[in-house]
Amino acid sequence: MVPRVPPPPILAFLLLLLCLKSGAHMNSGLWLCQQAPRCGNHMYNPMEQCCHHDTILSFNRTNLCGPGCTFWPCFELCCPESFGPQKRFVVRLKVLGMKSRCSTSPISRVCPSQPKCP
Repeated sequence: MVPRVPPPPILAFLLLLLCLKSGAHMNSGLWLCQQAPRCGNHMYNPMEQCCHHDTILSFNRTNLCGPGCTFWPCFELCCPESFGPQKRFVVRLKVLGMKSRCSTSPISRVCPSQPKCP
């Protein structure tokens, strides 16, 4: 049995430089390189942000889905269900790890067709 010898300090230092130069970040002090998530040409923190149509958004960002209906673009989709004068929109959930589509994602809620008066 051959004893394992730790890498020389210069090798560990070169690995660190390689990770930093490649845009990867160190994970919990381990010597493992992980590619940082990218949105278009920019890196983002997936613990606080998401990539929505090549734009970095914070998790608490909301957008309008039809008149008077909001949704979270990091977690939901705004899907038109009908067109014409009485447009109807449905908010659907994004499924983690899958390419979410309006036709296959589960419904979260139906938006009202007319905005509510205060």
